[in-house]
Amino acid sequence: MLEVINSPFNEKQVKQLNELLPTLTPQQKIWLTGYLTATTGIAVIDAPVEKIASPSVVQSPSPAKKHVTILYASQTGNAQKLAEKYGNQLQQLGLDVTVSSMSDFKTNALKKVQYLLIVASTHGEGEPPDNAISFHNFLHGKRAPKLDHVTFAVLSLGDSSYEYFCQTGKDFDLQLEKLGAKRLVERVDCDLDYAEPAEKWFEAVKDKLLGEAAAAPANIQEAAATTLQEVKEYSRKNPFHAEIIEKINLNGRGSNKETIHLELSLEDSGIVFEPGDCLAIIPFNNKHLVDSLIASLGFDPREQVVVDESTLSLEEALLNTLEITLLTKPLMRKLAEFTENEKFHALLEDPEALKQYIEGRDLLDVATQFGPFQWDAQTFVNCLRKMPARQYSISSSLSAYPDEAHVTIGVVRYEVDGRERHGVCSTYIADQLDVGDQVQVYVQKNPNFKLPDDETPIIMIGPGTGVAPFRAFVQEREERGALGENWLFFGDQHFMTDFLYQKEWLGWLKSGVLTKLDVAFSRDQEEKVYVQHKMLKKAKEFYEWLEKGAAVYVCGDKEMAKDVQEAIVQIIQEQGNKSEEEAREYLEELRKQKRYQRDVY
Repeated sequence: MLEVINSPFNEKQVKQLNELLPTLTPQQKIWLTGYLTATTGIAVIDAPVEKIASPSVVQSPSPAKKHVTILYASQTGNAQKLAEKYGNQLQQLGLDVTVSSMSDFKTNALKKVQYLLIVASTHGEGEPPDNAISFHNFLHGKRAPKLDHVTFAVLSLGDSSYEYFCQTGKDFDLQLEKLGAKRLVERVDCDLDYAEPAEKWFEAVKDKLLGEAAAAPANIQEAAATTLQEVKEYSRKNPFHAEIIEKINLNGRGSNKETIHLELSLEDSGIVFEPGDCLAIIPFNNKHLVDSLIASLGFDPREQVVVDESTLSLEEALLNTLEITLLTKPLMRKLAEFTENEKFHALLEDPEALKQYIEGRDLLDVATQFGPFQWDAQTFVNCLRKMPARQYSISSSLSAYPDEAHVTIGVVRYEVDGRERHGVCSTYIADQLDVGDQVQVYVQKNPNFKLPDDETPIIMIGPGTGVAPFRAFVQEREERGALGENWLFFGDQHFMTDFLYQKEWLGWLKSGVLTKLDVAFSRDQEEKVYVQHKMLKKAKEFYEWLEKGAAVYVCGDKEMAKDVQEAIVQIIQEQGNKSEEEAREYLEELRKQKRYQRDVY
C-alpha cells in the first residue's frame, strides 16, 4: 500500500490512489503503465490537471499549433471506441485534441474548430444514432454557420445489408462541404468488418495532420505504439472460448417461439462488462447449407482458396469465415458481373423487386435460380464478406454472477420457397451446442445504454428478448442496494408460454426490488395489445415518473421502438398539456440528459 513517506504523493493523492488501484483489472493496470510511459516524453511538468473535463474528453497537456476536434456519432459504442483511440494516438503525437460525443458538443464551439474529424455510425434506415440527432439537425438547419475555417475528414461505419449504407457519415461529409469546410482526406465507408479500412483512413489523416516535417520523435511514436499493443483485448480476431454452463428454452410447451437462455463461463478471461453491454458470439454456418451451396456451384469442397492471406479449403472458408446467408444489394451487383442471366439482370434493374427478393433468401437461392456463373472458387470467395459476429444484450450482472455472462437468444426459423431457413447464430446455439461445449465470444461495450445513479427511478420497456438487458439492470440494482424505483413494461404473445423470466420478475416484484410491472400479451385476446398500449393506459403515472426525474430505456426491434416513442410523445403531449412540437422537444431534452436511451436493432 502506498504511504506519504514511501512515495512522491501528498496525503490526499495517496488516499485516492489506494482507493483506485485495488479496483483495477490486470489489463487496466497494463494499459495505465504503458500510457504513463508514452505520455511522459511529451508532458509539460506544470500542465494543469483541470484540463481533462471528463472521461470522454482527451486534451493535450500543452498548447499546440494544431487543434483537432473528434466528434463521434455512436449507437453501440464502435464509433466512440475508435474516436477515443484515435484521440489518444494524436495526443501522444503532440497534437491538441478534444474527443466528444456529438450530444455533448456545444454547437457554438464550431466557430473555433480548426480540424474536425467525424466518426459516425448509421442507425436503422439511414438515420443518425440517438446521440447525433441534434447535431445532425443543427448542421442541416438554417442556423448552421459557415465553416470556411474548418478542415474535416469523415469515417463512416455501417452495414451493407441495409439500403442506406453509411448514410449518416455521407450526410455529414456532404453537408460540411456545403457549409464551406475543406476536406482533409476522402471519406471512407466501412462495413461490419471495419478495423482495417478504419486504420487506413486514420493513417491518411495522421499523415496530413503531421506532415513529413512535423512527424513526432521516433521514441514518442514507439512508446505510443507499445501502449496500444500491450493491452490485449478480446475481439473478432482474438475471441475468448467460453464454456456453456447452462442452456434452457424459456418458452413453455405449445409456444411457437424458442428462446434460449445461455449461461457462459468467463473464468480466467479477465473480461469485464457493465449492464447494457453486449456479448458478440462468432457462429458457424450450417453444414448442410454449405454442402448444398458448393454442390450447386459445381465446386470441389477441398479446393484451396485464400481468405485474408490464409489458405484453407473452400468448405472451411464457407463454414467458418464467410457470410452466405445474407443477400445485399452490393453483393448482388458483384454476382451480376459473372452471369449473363437476363432474369438476374432484370431483377437488379427493379429496386422494389430486388428488395423483396433478397429479404429472407440466401446465396443458395441465387446459385440455383440464376446459374451458371462464370467464375472459379477463388473469384466466388472474393465476392463475399466475412461473417460478422452476432451481438446479444447481456442479460446478467457481473456483480450478481461473477465470471459469467448470460444471453437471451430468440431462435430464428422460417420458410421461403418451400425450404426451411435458419438464423445463423441462433440455430448454431440451439441445434449444435450443449452444456460443456465452447463458443467464441467477446464483449461489445455500449456506453449509450447505461444505468443512471442509484437514486434515479428507471422505466424499462422491453418486449420479447428486448427484456434481456433489463434483467441485468435489476440484478445490478439489487446487488448495489439502489434506492431508485424500477418499472418494467414487458410484452410477448402468450402469458402461459412466453413470459420470459416470469419467476424472477415476480420475485423481484414481491421483494420490492421491482416497483411496478406491466405486461402485454398480444395473442391472449381478440384485439392485440402491445407494450405501448399499456404505457398509454398508465399515462398519468408515466408522466409523473418523468417529471420526478426518471430515465427511460427501450430495447427491441426498430418497429416496436418507433411505436413506443410515439406513445411517449403522446403521453408528454396530453399529460403535460403541450403541443406535439413541445412534446418532441421535451423528449429530445430527455435524450440530451441521457434520460432517454435506446438499444434498437
